[in-house]
Amino acid sequence: MNDTFHDYPATGGVAPDRWASALHLFDNGPGVPYEETTAERWERARLLFDAKDYAGAARLLTAVVDEAPEQTGPRLLLARAYYHSAQLRRAEEQLRRIVDRDPVEHYAHLMLGRTLERQGRHEEATPWLRMAAAFTGELPADG
Repeated sequence: MNDTFHDYPATGGVAPDRWASALHLFDNGPGVPYEETTAERWERARLLFDAKDYAGAARLLTAVVDEAPEQTGPRLLLARAYYHSAQLRRAEEQLRRIVDRDPVEHYAHLMLGRTLERQGRHEEATPWLRMAAAFTGELPADG
């Protein structure tokens, strides 16, 4: 048996990056590099995000957002990946773009409020959090 058998820690399944690259190992024939599609990058980024590799997911999602800037889903997941990897200014930038384009995207309002709070900008966060609560039908505690 190989001595490096236990070099890869168990994560409840196959690591997302290794699995996604193995899926297409021989698609174009031996020695021909495979060009990953935007949809495949999106799927791999979601796997990385689910595996809590937020920085890795953000790297892939940046390319996905560049290729499909009108799509809210990848941009929102990019903002979440930035948030969870403590890249709060980048998360804020993505969330503001979402809200500018889709003012009723309630989760973006909530995330923007939480992102501003995490940066210590509580006064700025309040209207975003109130708007998110209004979208979900929650009444604020003080009013």
